[in-house]
Formats: sequence, structure tokens, C-alpha cells
Amino acid sequence: MKANMIVGIQWGDEGKGKIVDLMAQNYDAVCRYQGGHNAGHTIWVDGVRYALHLIPSGILNPKAINIIGNGVVVSPEALIEEMKQFENLQERLFVSDKAHMILKHHILIDQAKEKLRGAKAIGTTGRGIGPSYGSKIERSGHRLGELRDTQKLAQNLSEFYEENRALFGALGIVTPDFESLKIELDGYAQALLPFLADTTQMVWDLLDANKRVLLEGAQGTLLDIDHGTYPFVTSSNTISAGACVGLGLSPKDIGKVTGIVKAYCTRVGNGPFPTEDRGEDGEMLRVKGKEVGTSTGRARRCGWFDAVACRYASRINGCDELAIMKLDVLDGFERIKVCVAYEVDGKRVETLPQDLDNVTPIYEELPGWESVVGCRKFDDLPPSAKAYIARLEEITQTKVGIISTSPDRNDTIVL
Repeated sequence: MKANMIVGIQWGDEGKGKIVDLMAQNYDAVCRYQGGHNAGHTIWVDGVRYALHLIPSGILNPKAINIIGNGVVVSPEALIEEMKQFENLQERLFVSDKAHMILKHHILIDQAKEKLRGAKAIGTTGRGIGPSYGSKIERSGHRLGELRDTQKLAQNLSEFYEENRALFGALGIVTPDFESLKIELDGYAQALLPFLADTTQMVWDLLDANKRVLLEGAQGTLLDIDHGTYPFVTSSNTISAGACVGLGLSPKDIGKVTGIVKAYCTRVGNGPFPTEDRGEDGEMLRVKGKEVGTSTGRARRCGWFDAVACRYASRINGCDELAIMKLDVLDGFERIKVCVAYEVDGKRVETLPQDLDNVTPIYEELPGWESVVGCRKFDDLPPSAKAYIARLEEITQTKVGIISTSPDRNDTIVL
């Protein structure tokens, strides 16, 4: 059995949570493979809103087990707090003992460096994601499995703080003493040790037993550390290939890849955004789409669908289909724009250049529609909405398999 995958195609916030929640009803396991609690998946079920950051979206399916893989950086404090909203997580939630921890000094470093960047700030969530991944790469990080010996871990951290006293002092960071650190780590250990596991072997066993496994990405393709709009990116590989290293899978283990996109575009934080609309249309998209970051609470920047970026992202992820989210947010627009190419130095470009700061979007305008809210069959969509979907398939070179017509789980068209 192969594992199917959900991956974000834009700058994150595409609505992956709803689709994972919808699909998870038919899966035995849902696995998260990268990112940290900077991710935010909002899911609406029967009018109730759930906001998830670390726990996979399959947690709302009582029959599915949920796995946080080794590629995720885990804030023990944030995970423990998130776990409190659910009951009976034992045997339903498993966390890799190889996953690196986000400790408090990572958060303080993140916030201090962003402040020092001033006007050139990246726009991170300030939650320590980048510094934790940095510690991992420079081999000074600590994994969750080390909570099995908190005495040794506290000693190692105390020595690290002493060795880097000058750095912490320059950043205005006060590090904890041994005793308070040991108490903190003991609390983490008591809460999390029962959930730690060799999740790589778990996933292998599930696939070998022909169990249905769904892989859940966080953030979006254009935030990938290697393939996104660097340096305004996250600190992990958000693309489909990241699932292999983030869970211990081989490329041969990957089955169907579903790319999630909004019917328009949004971005949180700084960085290039070619189709951003700073006028009335952009504001209307933000208000109608309730575009506020689940993790950050920041208003999202909004604009029109970028088919050039989507085509690039679809190819790099090997998407078998796209799921078009929030089609209902486009209700009521007389004309709807789609970016079909860029103008760069007076020339038409249909591929994604490295420098997106100096491109001008070339738009195609399509007729709008009155309302798609609540449509659950393709035939129920207005003709112009059907035409919009068909045009997106054509210019992104990827078929559309799912269409969301409201935040509710059930208002979804599966083609």
C-alpha cells in the first residue's frame, strides 16, 4: 500500500485542514512530516471551529491514529497545551522520539533576531521554528527522546548556555539555571513520554499491513526552504519530497498527491506576492474569506489566483489533482482575475523566476457568479463557476478533483 498526500500549493493557509479532515474519515492513520506550531489548520465541523497547530487533522476521526514525524520541530509546551482540548489520546497520538524540540531559548532567539532585522524582518511567527531547525543542522539540537533522561538533558543544556553566554548576552536573553530547567524538562517528560514512539517503523508497519495512510503537510510550496520565495520562507521542506525525510519513507511509498489551493491567493508576513491586490478587491477578499492567520492572528495579504506559481508548485510536488478551496469567497465579484503570465523586462514569462519582486502579473479576466455556497455537486455550480474551474485546470495543467464551497466539511464537491 502507498501513502497518499495532501500538500499546500501556495504560501500556506490554503485550507489543507478541511480536506485532511474530510479525507481522514477514510484513513487509518494521518501523519505530519514537517514544520512546527507555526502551522495552523482550521477545521469547521457542524458549526464548531477547531484550530490545530501540531496535532494532525485526523484527530477528529476517532478511528484514525495520528503521527507526528521526525521532521517536525516540536514545542513540548505548545503540544501539551494543544493536547488538552482532546480526551483519550493514548493509542491515538504518537510522536517521533527523533523529532527535535523547540526550547525556550529558540523562541527568544527568533524574536530577538526579527527585532534586530527591523524593516528587513522576514515576518516569522516568532515561535522558534527557524532557530530549532538551525540547531538541528548545526548538531546542537535536542530530540524528544532525550526527555527519557532529564538530568543528562538539563546538564547538556546548561553547558550549552554557558558556552554561548556571550551570544545570549548580546541578544538580551536570560537563560534558566539548572534547577528551574530540570523542573521544566521533568514536566515535559511526564506529559509526553507515553506518546513517544519509533514512528518510522510505525508507518512502515501500517503500509506493510495495507492500512490507508494519509500524509499531511504544513505551510505551502512557495514557503519551502529550497524551492520557495527565499529568504521569505519557512525553515523546512514543505513540498511532497519533504514527507520522505520527515517520516522515513522512500519515494516509492508515495501514492496520490493532492495539491491544495485557494480560488485566489493569500500570504502572511513579508515577501514577494505578485498578484497582491492592495485595493478594494483585495480588501473584499480578506473580509469575505475571514483571512486572519490561525497561528499568528495577523491579517493575510490577499490577491488573485496566480496560475504561474500554481503550475510550478503542481509540477514540483507531482500533483495528481488540485483541491480548489474557498470558491464561495469569489461570490459576487463581477469580474475575476487570473494571473496567466508575468511581464519581466518587457517580455512575457510563463515560468516562475527567482526574483518575484520585479515581475508584473499579466491577467486574464473571467465573468463572476452570484453564489456557490452549499453546492455539493458540480452540476449545481453556476456556469461561470464551472468555466472558472475549467480554465484553472487548463492553465495549471492539473485536473481539479475537489471543490470547497463553504467552510463546512460537507459543502465539498468531489469529482
